[in-house]
Amino acid sequence: MSRIVRCGLIQASNALDSGHSLSAIKKAMIAKHLKLIEQAARKKVKVLCLQELVYGPYFCAEQNIRWYELTERVPEGPTTKLMQKIAAKHRMVIVVPVYEEQMPGLYIQYGCGHQRRWPVPG
Repeated sequence: MSRIVRCGLIQASNALDSGHSLSAIKKAMIAKHLKLIEQAARKKVKVLCLQELVYGPYFCAEQNIRWYELTERVPEGPTTKLMQKIAAKHRMVIVVPVYEEQMPGLYIQYGCGHQRRWPVPG
């Protein structure tokens, strides 16, 4: 017997322009994505991939050190913890790209997969 697994992809515009504070941009982007995740859940999506650097604009081409303040630790960062709860609530897998400082001066984009409450680095 076959089983259908519905997948989704979210690509969203920046909620605020880069003139706003980083905390305001991050808060607005997470709020925007939470609404989109809710919409996906209502459509019975079970595997959901979010855009690069989910909580801010894609800034990597700029090489502006301002954006380094958006880094989070994985898996203990606030976005990772929040998405674990959201994945559990909707019983879905969510791939969440965040910006992580692996060691001083080494920044990478890190995709975390969340199934219910367990982070799966990737």
